[in-house]
Amino acid sequence: MHDLLRKKIITTCIILFCAVSSIYAQREIYRSYRDDLPYYFGLTLGYNTSYLHHTKSASFLASDSIMYVNPASSGGITMGLLATLKINDHIELRANPQLIIGGSKYIDYTLKSVKPGEQNQQQQILPSTLVSLPAHFKLNSDRIGNFRLYVLGGVKFDFDLSSNSTSRNADDLVKLRAADFGLEAGLGLNFYLPFVTVSPEIKFSYGINNLIKPAVTNSPLLNLDKLTGNYVSFSLHIEN
Repeated sequence: MHDLLRKKIITTCIILFCAVSSIYAQREIYRSYRDDLPYYFGLTLGYNTSYLHHTKSASFLASDSIMYVNPASSGGITMGLLATLKINDHIELRANPQLIIGGSKYIDYTLKSVKPGEQNQQQQILPSTLVSLPAHFKLNSDRIGNFRLYVLGGVKFDFDLSSNSTSRNADDLVKLRAADFGLEAGLGLNFYLPFVTVSPEIKFSYGINNLIKPAVTNSPLLNLDKLTGNYVSFSLHIEN
Protein backbone atom coordinates (compact mmCIF):
# COMPACT_ATOMS: atom_id res chain seq x y z
CA MET A 1 0.00 0.00 0.00
CA HIS A 2 2.73 2.43 0.99
CA ASP A 3 4.85 1.44 -2.06
CA LEU A 4 1.89 2.16 -4.38
CA LEU A 5 1.34 5.52 -2.69
CA ARG A 6 5.01 6.46 -3.14
CA LYS A 7 4.91 5.57 -6.86
CA LYS A 8 1.80 7.70 -7.43
CA ILE A 9 3.32 10.65 -5.56
CA ILE A 10 6.62 10.47 -7.45
CA THR A 11 4.86 10.17 -10.85
CA THR A 12 2.63 13.16 -10.07
CA CYS A 13 5.61 15.24 -8.93
CA ILE A 14 7.63 14.45 -12.07
CA ILE A 15 4.71 15.48 -14.32
CA LEU A 16 4.26 18.67 -12.30
CA PHE A 17 7.99 19.45 -12.45
CA CYS A 18 8.09 19.09 -16.24
CA ALA A 19 4.99 21.24 -16.74
CA VAL A 20 6.16 24.03 -14.46
CA SER A 21 9.71 24.03 -15.85
CA SER A 22 8.45 24.69 -19.37
CA ILE A 23 6.54 27.73 -18.09
CA TYR A 24 9.30 29.19 -15.96
CA ALA A 25 11.96 28.72 -18.62
CA GLN A 26 10.33 31.49 -20.67
CA ARG A 27 10.31 34.17 -17.96
CA GLU A 28 12.73 36.91 -16.96
CA ILE A 29 15.78 35.56 -15.13
CA TYR A 30 15.61 36.46 -11.44
CA ARG A 31 18.62 36.75 -9.11
CA SER A 32 21.15 35.21 -11.46
CA TYR A 33 23.87 35.73 -8.82
CA ARG A 34 22.09 33.31 -6.46
CA ASP A 35 23.91 30.18 -7.71
CA ASP A 36 27.31 31.78 -7.07
CA LEU A 37 26.74 32.27 -3.33
CA PRO A 38 29.06 30.05 -1.20
CA TYR A 39 26.28 29.47 1.34
CA TYR A 40 22.72 30.55 2.06
CA PHE A 41 19.99 30.10 4.69
CA GLY A 42 16.25 29.56 4.85
CA LEU A 43 13.16 28.40 6.71
CA THR A 44 11.16 25.18 6.39
CA LEU A 45 7.43 24.61 6.81
CA GLY A 46 5.81 21.26 6.10
CA TYR A 47 3.73 18.26 6.98
CA ASN A 48 4.86 14.68 7.45
CA THR A 49 2.91 11.46 7.60
CA SER A 50 4.58 8.63 9.46
CA TYR A 51 4.06 4.96 10.09
CA LEU A 52 5.71 2.27 12.19
CA HIS A 53 7.05 -0.76 10.35
CA HIS A 54 7.05 -3.91 12.47
CA THR A 55 8.45 -7.44 12.35
CA LYS A 56 6.73 -10.13 14.42
CA SER A 57 8.81 -12.34 16.69
CA ALA A 58 9.00 -16.12 16.31
CA SER A 59 6.89 -16.52 19.46
CA PHE A 60 3.95 -14.50 18.08
CA LEU A 61 1.78 -17.51 17.18
CA ALA A 62 2.57 -19.17 20.51
CA SER A 63 1.35 -16.17 22.48
CA ASP A 64 -1.75 -16.84 24.55
CA SER A 65 -2.58 -13.19 25.24
CA ILE A 66 -2.44 -11.07 22.04
CA MET A 67 -3.79 -12.25 18.68
CA TYR A 68 -3.15 -9.21 16.45
CA VAL A 69 -0.83 -6.17 16.60
CA ASN A 70 -0.88 -3.17 14.25
CA PRO A 71 1.59 -0.35 15.05
CA ALA A 72 0.90 2.93 13.28
CA SER A 73 1.24 6.68 13.68
CA SER A 74 -0.24 9.96 12.47
CA GLY A 75 0.97 13.11 10.78
CA GLY A 76 2.66 16.16 12.26
CA ILE A 77 3.51 19.75 11.38
CA THR A 78 7.15 20.51 10.60
CA MET A 79 9.03 23.75 11.31
CA GLY A 80 12.75 24.14 10.77
CA LEU A 81 15.83 26.05 9.73
CA LEU A 82 17.90 25.51 6.61
CA ALA A 83 21.61 26.03 5.95
CA THR A 84 23.23 25.09 2.62
CA LEU A 85 26.93 25.06 1.71
CA LYS A 86 28.00 25.03 -1.93
CA ILE A 87 30.62 22.41 -2.86
CA ASN A 88 30.58 22.91 -6.64
CA ASP A 89 28.13 23.99 -9.36
CA HIS A 90 25.93 20.91 -8.87
CA ILE A 91 26.60 19.54 -5.36
CA GLU A 92 25.67 21.16 -2.04
CA LEU A 93 25.78 20.07 1.59
CA ARG A 94 22.60 20.87 3.53
CA ALA A 95 21.60 20.85 7.21
CA ASN A 96 17.90 21.13 8.04
CA PRO A 97 17.15 20.89 11.82
CA GLN A 98 13.41 20.54 12.40
CA LEU A 99 10.78 20.38 15.13
CA ILE A 100 7.91 17.98 14.32
CA ILE A 101 4.79 18.68 16.39
CA GLY A 102 1.46 16.91 16.62
CA GLY A 103 2.35 13.39 15.51
CA SER A 104 1.28 10.50 17.74
CA LYS A 105 2.33 6.87 17.59
CA TYR A 106 -0.19 4.24 18.56
CA ILE A 107 -0.45 0.47 18.88
CA ASP A 108 -3.70 -1.31 17.96
CA TYR A 109 -3.94 -4.87 19.22
CA THR A 110 -6.52 -7.61 19.73
CA LEU A 111 -6.59 -9.73 22.88
CA LYS A 112 -7.25 -13.47 22.59
CA SER A 113 -9.04 -13.57 25.92
CA VAL A 114 -10.53 -10.75 27.96
CA LYS A 115 -11.85 -10.24 31.46
CA PRO A 116 -15.58 -9.60 32.00
CA GLY A 117 -16.40 -6.05 30.86
CA GLU A 118 -13.09 -5.66 28.97
CA GLN A 119 -12.99 -5.13 25.20
CA ASN A 120 -10.75 -7.32 23.07
CA GLN A 121 -9.87 -4.38 20.77
CA GLN A 122 -7.28 -2.20 22.51
CA GLN A 123 -5.23 0.85 21.57
CA GLN A 124 -2.32 2.58 23.28
CA ILE A 125 -1.55 6.14 22.14
CA LEU A 126 1.92 7.62 22.57
CA PRO A 127 2.14 11.41 22.04
CA SER A 128 5.27 12.44 20.16
CA THR A 129 7.21 15.67 19.60
CA LEU A 130 10.37 15.11 17.59
CA VAL A 131 13.57 17.08 17.14
CA SER A 132 15.01 15.93 13.82
CA LEU A 133 18.59 16.69 12.72
CA PRO A 134 19.07 15.68 9.06
CA ALA A 135 22.18 16.24 6.92
CA HIS A 136 21.97 15.80 3.14
CA PHE A 137 24.00 15.93 -0.02
CA LYS A 138 21.96 17.81 -2.62
CA LEU A 139 22.53 17.21 -6.36
CA ASN A 140 21.24 20.07 -8.54
CA SER A 141 20.37 20.09 -12.21
CA ASP A 142 21.36 22.98 -14.48
CA ARG A 143 19.20 26.04 -14.02
CA ILE A 144 16.47 26.44 -16.65
CA GLY A 145 15.30 30.02 -16.49
CA ASN A 146 13.90 30.42 -12.98
CA PHE A 147 13.60 26.71 -12.31
CA ARG A 148 15.93 23.96 -11.13
CA LEU A 149 15.33 20.32 -10.16
CA TYR A 150 17.29 18.55 -7.44
CA VAL A 151 17.57 15.22 -5.64
CA LEU A 152 19.03 14.64 -2.20
CA GLY A 153 20.14 11.87 0.12
CA GLY A 154 21.60 11.65 3.58
CA VAL A 155 21.14 10.66 7.20
CA LYS A 156 19.15 11.94 10.15
CA PHE A 157 19.04 11.72 13.94
CA ASP A 158 15.68 12.02 15.72
CA PHE A 159 14.99 12.54 19.41
CA ASP A 160 11.50 12.24 20.89
CA LEU A 161 10.99 14.99 23.49
CA SER A 162 7.83 13.24 24.75
CA SER A 163 9.61 10.02 25.69
CA ASN A 164 9.98 11.04 29.36
CA SER A 165 6.49 12.47 29.80
CA THR A 166 4.23 11.11 32.53
CA SER A 167 1.83 9.60 29.98
CA ARG A 168 4.68 7.69 28.35
CA ASN A 169 6.12 6.33 31.61
CA ALA A 170 3.10 4.46 32.95
CA ASP A 171 4.06 0.86 33.77
CA ASP A 172 1.34 -0.67 31.61
CA LEU A 173 2.11 1.31 28.45
CA VAL A 174 4.30 0.53 25.46
CA LYS A 175 7.88 1.75 25.78
CA LEU A 176 9.70 3.14 22.73
CA ARG A 177 13.26 4.46 22.56
CA ALA A 178 13.68 8.23 22.40
CA ALA A 179 16.57 8.26 19.88
CA ASP A 180 16.45 7.05 16.30
CA PHE A 181 18.82 7.08 13.31
CA GLY A 182 17.66 6.85 9.72
CA LEU A 183 18.36 7.28 6.02
CA GLU A 184 16.63 9.89 3.84
CA ALA A 185 16.11 10.47 0.13
CA GLY A 186 14.00 12.99 -1.72
CA LEU A 187 13.49 15.30 -4.66
CA GLY A 188 12.33 18.85 -5.10
CA LEU A 189 12.55 21.94 -7.24
CA ASN A 190 13.74 25.51 -6.83
CA PHE A 191 11.56 28.39 -8.02
CA TYR A 192 13.61 31.57 -8.30
CA LEU A 193 11.43 34.58 -7.47
CA PRO A 194 12.48 38.25 -7.45
CA PHE A 195 13.35 38.28 -3.72
CA VAL A 196 13.40 34.67 -2.48
CA THR A 197 13.71 31.09 -3.70
CA VAL A 198 10.74 28.83 -2.92
CA SER A 199 11.45 25.10 -2.95
CA PRO A 200 8.69 22.47 -2.60
CA GLU A 201 10.10 19.05 -1.72
CA ILE A 202 9.04 15.47 -1.02
CA LYS A 203 11.26 13.29 1.16
CA PHE A 204 11.24 9.67 2.36
CA SER A 205 12.83 8.63 5.68
CA TYR A 206 13.62 5.08 6.75
CA GLY A 207 14.46 4.37 10.38
CA ILE A 208 17.38 2.05 11.21
CA ASN A 209 17.14 1.64 14.99
CA ASN A 210 14.87 -0.85 16.67
CA LEU A 211 12.57 1.42 18.70
CA ILE A 212 11.39 -1.30 21.07
CA LYS A 213 12.49 -0.96 24.70
CA PRO A 214 12.42 -3.95 27.06
CA ALA A 215 8.67 -4.33 27.48
CA VAL A 216 6.55 -4.74 30.57
CA THR A 217 4.77 -8.06 31.12
CA ASN A 218 1.46 -7.16 29.46
CA SER A 219 2.86 -5.00 26.66
CA PRO A 220 1.78 -5.84 23.08
CA LEU A 221 5.40 -5.31 22.03
CA LEU A 222 6.23 -8.73 23.45
CA ASN A 223 4.93 -10.10 20.13
CA LEU A 224 7.19 -7.88 18.02
CA ASP A 225 10.81 -8.49 17.16
CA LYS A 226 11.56 -5.08 15.59
CA LEU A 227 9.81 -1.72 15.22
CA THR A 228 11.14 1.11 13.01
CA GLY A 229 9.81 4.56 12.18
CA ASN A 230 9.34 5.63 8.54
CA TYR A 231 8.17 9.01 7.22
CA VAL A 232 6.95 10.71 4.07
CA SER A 233 7.46 14.48 4.31
CA PHE A 234 6.12 17.35 2.22
CA SER A 235 8.11 20.55 2.81
CA LEU A 236 8.23 24.09 1.53
CA HIS A 237 11.64 25.76 1.90
CA ILE A 238 11.89 29.56 1.70
CA GLU A 239 15.52 30.52 0.99
CA ASN A 240 17.32 33.83 0.62
